[in-house]
Amino acid sequence: MREHAGDGVEPPDVGFRVFRVDSSNLRDVRRSPGEVDQASLFGDVDTVKEGRSGEDLLFQVLPRFRIPLSARVESRVVGGADVFVVDGGRLVACFADRVPLEAVEGIARLRPLYAVFRDGSFRDDAATSNLEETFRTFSPDTVRMII
Repeated sequence: MREHAGDGVEPPDVGFRVFRVDSSNLRDVRRSPGEVDQASLFGDVDTVKEGRSGEDLLFQVLPRFRIPLSARVESRVVGGADVFVVDGGRLVACFADRVPLEAVEGIARLRPLYAVFRDGSFRDDAATSNLEETFRTFSPDTVRMII
């Protein structure tokens, strides 16, 4: 018997994903010079919309790297941070609130083709620079993206 949506019964996992089209996971922070003042800059530090999960962000970036939405996604803990390992390590994504240097190094040592991070995950520019240097050391060919 087929269950109907809205009846309070969760359908069983039958091995495929269902998506619905929604708005972007990122807020539009583009402003003209006349609209910007010093105080308003702090409101645009993290561009991810409230209520969006790491999986939401992951499935938004997959098409950018031409990885099919049907690719295998594995959740792991690397260096103390939750990460997504996609398509056997082709892409590794970490959208944690804070990404410790140990996690960055652990991800770089996986040598993925692509690595994606959330901009708000890094406390300052020095942490972002450390990410770049860590990847240059352990995985220089990895394409890095910060959203």
